[in-house]
Amino acid sequence: MLAAGQRHTPQSDTALEQLCRTYWFPLYAYVRRRGQAKADAEDLTQAFFARLLEKNFLAGLDAERGKFRAFLLTALKHFLANEWDKARAQKRGGGEVPLSLDWQTADTKFQVAATNEPSPDRAFDREWALALLARVIERLQAESETEGKGKVFAQLKSFLMAGQGESAQAEVAKALGMEEGAVRVAIHRLRKRYRQLLRDEIANTLSDPAMVEEEMRALFGAFGG
Repeated sequence: MLAAGQRHTPQSDTALEQLCRTYWFPLYAYVRRRGQAKADAEDLTQAFFARLLEKNFLAGLDAERGKFRAFLLTALKHFLANEWDKARAQKRGGGEVPLSLDWQTADTKFQVAATNEPSPDRAFDREWALALLARVIERLQAESETEGKGKVFAQLKSFLMAGQGESAQAEVAKALGMEEGAVRVAIHRLRKRYRQLLRDEIANTLSDPAMVEEEMRALFGAFGG
């Protein structure tokens, strides 16, 4: 998708805008961790996206080995180093609003995320991974609701993470009026689809799908100590 995005078609522009909507918060949080106040961070992030969404903005992606995550962070650092004063002098987004972002909850989310990370860069990777997982859950929920299985998904989504045992499965089976065996099968299928969507979402941020495993290791390594 990113390689196609370099050709600047309406379809690729829409896909790239969706990526930006999904992964804007790690960028905002990075600016905050660089010492900027809430309002200034909003101005800078919006101004950055205005520049980012211009024609041919992916021209330098190859330098980051085709990783949208690494490309965005490098582009943001460059923007902050070269456009800081200009961006602060403008109204938010330079009078344009390239993306409608949820600024109302952004700072609350930032306060929750502002743990003692060793560096803004490492925190950026961690928040990118969290945004990625949230996007996968949203897609999985949407699929389940389309199939008329929204209630089942609401009961089973906690099993996507480790730590839920057979006793919890029995409780869910009772709540859904299903046999425990059927619940186990449903959990297995949900986890399988979750892994498929996870790989798909990661691949959407790479110019080379063969890099999925490498990117997965890098992202989830951010949750380490």
